[in-house]
Amino acid sequence: MPLPTIATPTYELELPSTGKKIKYRPFLVKEEKLLVLALETEDTKQISTAIKTVLKNCIQSRGVKIDSLPTFDIEYLFLNIRGKSVGEEIEVNLIAPDDEETSVPVTINIDDIKISKKKGHTNKIKLDQSLMMQMKYPSLDEFVKNNFDFDGEVDMDQSFDLIASCIDKIYNEEEVWSTSDCTKKEVKDFLEQMNSMQFKEIEKFFDEMPKLSHSVTFTNPKTKVESTVVLEGLSSFFA
Repeated sequence: MPLPTIATPTYELELPSTGKKIKYRPFLVKEEKLLVLALETEDTKQISTAIKTVLKNCIQSRGVKIDSLPTFDIEYLFLNIRGKSVGEEIEVNLIAPDDEETSVPVTINIDDIKISKKKGHTNKIKLDQSLMMQMKYPSLDEFVKNNFDFDGEVDMDQSFDLIASCIDKIYNEEEVWSTSDCTKKEVKDFLEQMNSMQFKEIEKFFDEMPKLSHSVTFTNPKTKVESTVVLEGLSSFFA
């Protein structure tokens, strides 16, 4: 007689980028093992592949393309799936800003961690009186494909490669140029034609793009000084 199947609960959340509701389940022991093994390698590509595999397995709704989701969607999904899988509280050790040396353990409820969206943020950039550019948010694949180093210094070539991959289209009132019809070199050559002010608008798009964010207020036990620290990005919650 075959062994019984263990029932797995399902939950629902909204994708921050679209507001679309999706259903998901917690990850299982076999998927947790996959994540642990990938993290032990400290290899960005292996970790990225493991995260995408787990998300693909856990998301129950159809039509969710993990490979093209913005990074902040991926982080939000992973955080919530992790919460339903191993516990809805995370303990992080934060350095007190007042003395910059005392480590203070702080417990955060995952439900309190949201995606921060800056008011007025847009993916449309005005280049001149007639020419516009529409951006798309980088996916996890694009960071990995462009060898983007999250923890180290990013060189100019890496930045240009990432920016080029995030240009969706260029258009005016009469014509639309889709970057999917262009070579990588053609897009990079287009970027290099820009003046400093135009390029700053692109940098602004990346600086202001939605991100996983949470403010934590805590007291330094040594000095009794209260401080507030803003944590941003998935790595901040698992450092």
